Amino acid sequence: MATRAELLQQHCRERQGSALADAQVRAQLAELPDWTLRDGALVRTYKFGNYHETIAFVNALAFMVHREDHHPDLVVGYNRCEVRFSTHSVGGISDNDFICAAKADAIFAQQFGVAA
Repeated sequence: MATRAELLQQHCRERQGSALADAQVRAQLAELPDWTLRDGALVRTYKFGNYHETIAFVNALAFMVHREDHHPDLVVGYNRCEVRFSTHSVGGISDNDFICAAKADAIFAQQFGVAA
């Protein structure tokens, strides 16, 4: 299991083979307590004060995930954004999902001054 700091230092790589085992996913989720496992994906809903803040976060997130080449599903509303990471090539959760989840939390913390 990687710490949050270790996840932030890593970069996504092409993944093949099997998804992480359920026990590995649950253990790693302990490092990212705001994320949940839902329908085979890591999911977190971020809340904002207004639409402008929401879109600023989405734009920063889009820049990061493009650089990592690991793109989430997003549901964007006026004052919220649901982010869902999974790795299609392994049919479930991989290290890439945790790396990007930690980086998404860091973006949120940096933009809004909250602890990640």
